[in-house]
Amino acid sequence: MIWTGVIAASAACYGLKLAGLSLPQRWLQDARLQRTVPLIPVALLAALVATQTFSSGQHLVLDVRAAALGVAVIAVALRAPFLVVVVAAAGTAALLRLIEG
Repeated sequence: MIWTGVIAASAACYGLKLAGLSLPQRWLQDARLQRTVPLIPVALLAALVATQTFSSGQHLVLDVRAAALGVAVIAVALRAPFLVVVVAAAGTAALLRLIEG
């Protein structure tokens, strides 16, 4: 049963990729499309981060993950290197979980 899902998802991904490659060149040169397409990965990543940070199952939660995200945002705003951002966020989450018990 799981292989059916894997094969179906693989076929769907391949079809989506093929559809993107099959677009007419004049559609790809549209100015609106060229302004919008680079923003899609940023929006998807932001949605994934928000979902993983503020949800637990079917419920919205505010826990140590939100504090870790806040520390990461501050580190990014201060232009810290990526590794520093990750370590700061992970350290914040670990420390708060230790305090929380």
